[in-house]
Amino acid sequence: MTAIKPEISLVIPVFNESEGVTSFVANLMSIVTSTGLHSEIILIDDGSHDETFYTIAELNSSFTNVKGLRFTRNFGKEAALLAGLEAATGDAVITLDSDGQHPPDLIPEMIVKWREGAKIVHGVKSAGSYENRYTRARARVFNSLLSRFGHINTMGSSDFKLLDREAVDILVHSLPEHRRFYRGLADWMGFPSAEVPFTVRDRESGSSKWSTLKLMSMAGVAIISFTSAPLRIITILGMVTMLFGVLVGLDAVISVINGKAVSGFATLIISLLLIGSFIMISLGIIGEYIAKIYDEIKDRPVYIVQSKIGFDDSDKNS
Repeated sequence: MTAIKPEISLVIPVFNESEGVTSFVANLMSIVTSTGLHSEIILIDDGSHDETFYTIAELNSSFTNVKGLRFTRNFGKEAALLAGLEAATGDAVITLDSDGQHPPDLIPEMIVKWREGAKIVHGVKSAGSYENRYTRARARVFNSLLSRFGHINTMGSSDFKLLDREAVDILVHSLPEHRRFYRGLADWMGFPSAEVPFTVRDRESGSSKWSTLKLMSMAGVAIISFTSAPLRIITILGMVTMLFGVLVGLDAVISVINGKAVSGFATLIISLLLIGSFIMISLGIIGEYIAKIYDEIKDRPVYIVQSKIGFDDSDKNS
């Protein structure tokens, strides 16, 4: 019997989510079923250390449209999203988190906007979604900088999106970069889009896997991927250093003309510290771009799949 081609694919990265993924999928299934569309749910186990993949296997036994991919190790959320997009076969693909913070009940609204002509529907966080002022300020600064210098709109952006098949194919096949920033690429493509605002909910179970270090790493990848503005900072630092040198030189000349001793030790120490700091900052910025080039030219696979569940020879997967 030939399987019915899904109209909607749902791509969900999971990492150590064995506690809550069953209830999440059951709720998601009821919502998607209410749309009347044939669907597939693809869960990507990003190298979990708990029983997540075995739970996915049990879900596949209960729901035949639930499929699973298991990575050999933790490759990161961006890799999991790419794997899911490559494996998806639906006319539209919805990406969302498995912790319940992306409200699945907004999926019907996203589908309506897609049917009205939007190629990409962005789930946009409302201002009240942030836990505290620090988190809100941090997100505002990062999104403002990326939007201004990277020429993409990431204000309130999230990984909760619907992409038309045309957008998915371009994202997967025409954008071959390895270190990816999904939110930015989805906006960068420039397809007609719509927005669905939402308030981030509390996690249904477990705790966040995003440490401050991981968030900073993602921010670095995003900025380097979409703008060369940090490289221009080096030129600015050079001009500041030159201006400082001119002022110090003028001070020395004036002191000599007036018959005064040239200020030495303090000025020398300050100059060395300032110039040394600028040099180290400049080398760090250049190093980040060289590291990205290095990662790209190695051309290693973005992820490696260890196991698959629910896929057969007719499925599109990587």
